[in-house]
Amino acid sequence: MYVVATPMGNLGDITQRALEVLRSVDAIACEDTRHARRLLDHYCITATTFALHEHNEHEAGAKLVEMLRGGHRIALISDAGTPGVSDPGAIAVAAAQAAGFPVVPLPGPNAAITALSAAGLTDERFLFIGFLPPKSAARRAVIEQLKDVPAALVFYEAPHRIEECVADLAGVLEPQRDIVIARELTKLFEQIARMPLSEAVAWLAADDNRKRGEFVLLVSGAPPREGLDAEAERILKLLNAELPTKQAARLAAEITGVAKNALYQRALELKP
Repeated sequence: MYVVATPMGNLGDITQRALEVLRSVDAIACEDTRHARRLLDHYCITATTFALHEHNEHEAGAKLVEMLRGGHRIALISDAGTPGVSDPGAIAVAAAQAAGFPVVPLPGPNAAITALSAAGLTDERFLFIGFLPPKSAARRAVIEQLKDVPAALVFYEAPHRIEECVADLAGVLEPQRDIVIARELTKLFEQIARMPLSEAVAWLAADDNRKRGEFVLLVSGAPPREGLDAEAERILKLLNAELPTKQAARLAAEITGVAKNALYQRALELKP
């Protein structure tokens, strides 16, 4: 079984290896067979297709396993990007693995990584969240849980919820954080805009075109806290006495979860 990443918009983004696999398999499991046909027809791929989406994944996954048992080679694709990443596929993959069949991933387009590469955020880590809850109260509760994460936060969002989602991010997180709003990636009207979180609601409201398309939202990580708590200070002092400043700050950050930049500045102050 092959898990094949497919273009998010620009059909030229498919890899040569993905084309070779899609042409060689006996069948292709698709999130939407009609949507997939545009890609397959463009590259003259004639393999049989069948639907595997969020509403039938258990049943379609069982069908996929039976086909594998019959000696068939199967590819799994989603409508766009990488299957199993905020898209159907994980259940089918687990079923194939449980039945003893190898699952071969083919790397390729992914909206989160594509947006990160052009975001210009300097956080050393990122945390992929995917879609937040659709209701505001639940959404704000999740954002509150993420408030102190020392990493860039990556979300997906649909056009009909983008304004509400950005408003909740701005209402819970610090206004000085950066947000990158990336929409229609790799498509004709691709747009990637970076701004302080405090300006994002007004930016969206200024032009209805900015609310169209599929979105990736990236928010910079938690800002450094003013001062360190007692435990972080204790750990940093111990490490700083034995190690170079940069290494002491890095290890202290891994142990405590405190932002490395804040620990590094404090480590410099502590050095004789």
